Amino acid sequence: MGRATYDVNGRTVFITGAARGIGAESARRLHRKGANLALVGLEPERLEALAAELGDRVAVFEADTTDSAALDRAVAGTVERFGGIDVAIANAGIQRSGAVLTADPDAIERTIEVNLLGVWRTDRAVLPHIIERKGYLLNIASLAAISHAPLMSAYTASKAGVEAFTDALRVETAPTGARVGCAYFGFIDTDIVRGSFAQPSNQAMLKMLPGPIAKPAPLSQAIDAIEKGVERRSSKVWAPRFVGPLMLIRGIAQPISELRMIKFGQKQIAEATRLADPASGADMPEDPLLGASTIATGDAPTPGADRTASPEPAAKA
Repeated sequence: MGRATYDVNGRTVFITGAARGIGAESARRLHRKGANLALVGLEPERLEALAAELGDRVAVFEADTTDSAALDRAVAGTVERFGGIDVAIANAGIQRSGAVLTADPDAIERTIEVNLLGVWRTDRAVLPHIIERKGYLLNIASLAAISHAPLMSAYTASKAGVEAFTDALRVETAPTGARVGCAYFGFIDTDIVRGSFAQPSNQAMLKMLPGPIAKPAPLSQAIDAIEKGVERRSSKVWAPRFVGPLMLIRGIAQPISELRMIKFGQKQIAEATRLADPASGADMPEDPLLGASTIATGDAPTPGADRTASPEPAAKA
């Protein structure tokens, strides 16, 4: 209440994972408010289509957040195109399901590499510019940062790491006048959630969750939270609404959830774990770079495509 609004009109926003879902819709919302946009991601066709839809004040950069050099080139291209960076949204992430004992080790490690180290690389690349302009950096975590579910060990660890990393960075950055925030989202109706929900192993797990938590919220709720977070340079944003109270009782919510699953859900957990085992053949294959998101939507990337290159920006006048 009473906080001054940080107006993005005429300012430059750098968004990773901008090709779809939360990243793409955040770009649309902020562009309508007058922001210049740097769209960064792995799917150049989608990025170019979004840029063409938006029209002017948009630059596109193909970059993998596991590649520091590609991110540095995207940042340099953004600064060259627009003169600086005022806001950054470190949104790129993947969700790969699996039990610790049977999951593909490469899938586990890539989840942590993208979701946690990708945020670190993004933040390191954009921070000098955010600090110079006393702007705002928003790291996208998840409700999974505070509620740790079976078959999501790598994802929950990565998102808890994003939260802890952001908390430390917020204090480090405070003397500069820049602000750093963390976003906590439950299940939001995006490709990555639809793809995850389509897996039989996850369907077995979802039966154990309370209805409001298991039902994906409209994408607009996450975008509303991001818009308000940017305008207020908030330290924390969340969606759906119930995530806020859960954050307040996190010290008891996780132990209660664990006790409930261990006491009443052992059969369901055993079945979900069995289905998640690649040897069972039950779960659908996941895209090795983007996770489940592209599989259920019938939009799998071209096999063998090079997703680490970072060409010159396709700037939109």
